[in-house]
Amino acid sequence: MFPVEFAFDVVRRFSNSGDGVLDPFAGRATGVFAAAAGGRRAVGIEISPVGWLYGTVKLRPAAKLNVLSRLQEVAALTANRRVEDELEALPEFFRWGYAHRVRRFLVCARQTLQWRTSRVDATVMAFLLTYLHGKRGAALSNQMRDGKAMSPDYAVAWWREREMKPATVDPVAFLTKRIEWRYKKGVPQCPGGEMRFGDCIHVLQRICRDVESGRRRPFRLLFTSPPYCGITNYHYDQWLRLWLLGGQPEPTRVSGRWTRKFESRTDYVNLIDLAFEGCSAVMARNAAVYVRTDAREFTLNTTLDSLRRHFPKHRVRLSHRPILRRTQTALFGDQTGKPGEVDIVLNR
Repeated sequence: MFPVEFAFDVVRRFSNSGDGVLDPFAGRATGVFAAAAGGRRAVGIEISPVGWLYGTVKLRPAAKLNVLSRLQEVAALTANRRVEDELEALPEFFRWGYAHRVRRFLVCARQTLQWRTSRVDATVMAFLLTYLHGKRGAALSNQMRDGKAMSPDYAVAWWREREMKPATVDPVAFLTKRIEWRYKKGVPQCPGGEMRFGDCIHVLQRICRDVESGRRRPFRLLFTSPPYCGITNYHYDQWLRLWLLGGQPEPTRVSGRWTRKFESRTDYVNLIDLAFEGCSAVMARNAAVYVRTDAREFTLNTTLDSLRRHFPKHRVRLSHRPILRRTQTALFGDQTGKPGEVDIVLNR
């Protein structure tokens, strides 16, 4: 993920107002947001519903009063019998992770919010996902990491050993306070930004048809950071947020070709190459390309080879970005050095 100020700087350096900016691996849409807020026509593509939802709401949040009103409506529906049935079926993890009042509210929100089609419901759901788990007292959950969900068995054993039960929280009061605080910071104006949900390979094919027909102008900046080979399983890490969006109440293996950890190097090479092939078909001849990738040899070489193949007339420049801070893996005893990341810049 790009830091926000860094993303704004890249957009300013490599594009002009009104230009098209494309991110086929948008994540939570930091680059798309920076481009759209800077007056560009920005398109982000994201295969994870969590990232797509965050990005969509970041670009166009609903009005605060509508969000607060919807929050109250969800709370009023918590007495529904269907909520009780699903509540009783939840695994032990949820009883340790959330107070009963919070669990009931979450199940009701899961059943009620039409986050795919309603801007208001999407905004409410984005707030719920943001505060779904994290530091005790600063989130709706018992003590839990906020970046990714823990293994249920590990979490329950950890809480039980410390006799740490979830704190009693009024979810509406808790969220209302945070919603008020967020809106005081202002609502972004990003009329030129959009998020597309799905596999970037297929979405890029549809965008290509729009460019070829003249319905959309070619993009002037490709600004993205693809997944790194064998590093992170985003589906597992986000299993709890995915549950709230309608998934299973436990970590599950997924069968999607592009939603795993990429232990298969063949699959990884195919993803990177198909993605950049699709991007090259929708970029202007003099477009700039800015890609951040892993400095590990296989991921870096795979990315470089694909970019050179699909942008053969562009000059290539590398900027190494070593990791200077302590990484998360150090928390689990991994003291080995990390190679960091590399920014690949292509210009004509």
